[in-house]
Amino acid sequence: MSTIRLTPHSEELLQKQLTRGPYRSPEEVIERALETLAQKESNPFHLGPSTKSPAEAVADILELRKGVRLGGLKIKDLIHEGHKY
Repeated sequence: MSTIRLTPHSEELLQKQLTRGPYRSPEEVIERALETLAQKESNPFHLGPSTKSPAEAVADILELRKGVRLGGLKIKDLIHEGHKY
Protein backbone atom coordinates (compact mmCIF):
# COMPACT_ATOMS: atom_id res chain seq x y z
CA MET A 1 0.00 0.00 0.00
CA SER A 2 1.23 3.49 -0.85
CA THR A 3 1.02 6.58 1.25
CA ILE A 4 -0.21 9.72 -0.50
CA ARG A 5 0.22 13.21 0.88
CA LEU A 6 -2.58 15.55 -0.13
CA THR A 7 -2.53 19.30 -0.39
CA PRO A 8 -5.14 21.13 1.67
CA HIS A 9 -7.15 21.67 -1.53
CA SER A 10 -6.99 17.97 -2.44
CA GLU A 11 -7.97 17.02 1.10
CA GLU A 12 -11.00 19.32 0.84
CA LEU A 13 -12.03 17.75 -2.49
CA LEU A 14 -11.64 14.27 -1.01
CA GLN A 15 -13.75 15.13 2.02
CA LYS A 16 -16.49 16.58 -0.22
CA GLN A 17 -16.61 13.34 -2.21
CA LEU A 18 -16.79 11.27 0.96
CA THR A 19 -19.60 13.45 2.31
CA ARG A 20 -21.66 13.83 -0.87
CA GLY A 21 -20.73 10.85 -2.98
CA PRO A 22 -21.37 7.13 -2.74
CA TYR A 23 -17.83 6.44 -1.57
CA ARG A 24 -17.07 4.75 1.75
CA SER A 25 -13.34 5.37 1.90
CA PRO A 26 -10.62 7.64 0.55
CA GLU A 27 -9.30 4.66 -1.41
CA GLU A 28 -12.61 4.34 -3.28
CA VAL A 29 -12.52 8.02 -4.23
CA ILE A 30 -8.95 7.80 -5.49
CA GLU A 31 -9.64 4.57 -7.39
CA ARG A 32 -12.61 6.16 -9.17
CA ALA A 33 -10.57 9.25 -9.97
CA LEU A 34 -7.80 7.11 -11.48
CA GLU A 35 -10.34 5.09 -13.51
CA THR A 36 -11.85 8.31 -14.86
CA LEU A 37 -8.42 9.64 -15.77
CA ALA A 38 -7.55 6.40 -17.59
CA GLN A 39 -10.81 6.55 -19.56
CA LYS A 40 -10.19 10.15 -20.61
CA GLU A 41 -6.67 9.36 -21.73
CA SER A 42 -7.81 6.36 -23.79
CA ASN A 43 -10.58 8.37 -25.51
CA PRO A 44 -9.18 10.26 -28.52
CA PHE A 45 -12.09 12.72 -28.38
CA HIS A 46 -11.54 13.94 -24.84
CA LEU A 47 -11.14 17.68 -24.37
CA GLY A 48 -7.79 17.58 -22.65
CA PRO A 49 -4.61 19.38 -23.59
CA SER A 50 -3.73 19.20 -27.28
CA THR A 51 -0.34 18.89 -28.89
CA LYS A 52 -1.67 20.35 -32.14
CA SER A 53 -1.08 23.91 -33.23
CA PRO A 54 -4.14 26.12 -33.74
CA ALA A 55 -3.63 25.89 -37.51
CA GLU A 56 -3.60 22.07 -37.34
CA ALA A 57 -6.75 22.05 -35.22
CA VAL A 58 -8.56 24.34 -37.68
CA ALA A 59 -7.45 22.16 -40.60
CA ASP A 60 -8.84 19.08 -38.80
CA ILE A 61 -12.16 20.81 -38.18
CA LEU A 62 -12.44 21.92 -41.80
CA GLU A 63 -11.65 18.38 -42.98
CA LEU A 64 -14.34 16.94 -40.72
CA ARG A 65 -16.93 19.45 -41.95
CA LYS A 66 -16.42 18.73 -45.66
CA GLY A 67 -18.98 15.98 -45.99
CA VAL A 68 -21.33 16.86 -43.14
CA ARG A 69 -24.94 17.09 -44.29
CA LEU A 70 -28.24 17.83 -42.62
CA GLY A 71 -31.35 16.60 -44.37
CA GLY A 72 -29.44 16.15 -47.62
CA LEU A 73 -28.07 19.71 -47.54
CA LYS A 74 -24.53 20.65 -46.71
CA ILE A 75 -24.26 22.57 -43.47
CA LYS A 76 -22.11 25.14 -45.28
CA ASP A 77 -25.00 25.80 -47.70
CA LEU A 78 -27.47 26.10 -44.83
CA ILE A 79 -25.25 28.68 -43.14
CA HIS A 80 -24.94 30.62 -46.39
CA GLU A 81 -28.71 30.48 -46.84
CA GLY A 82 -29.23 31.78 -43.31
CA HIS A 83 -27.06 34.82 -44.01
CA LYS A 84 -29.51 35.93 -46.71
CA TYR A 85 -32.13 36.78 -44.11
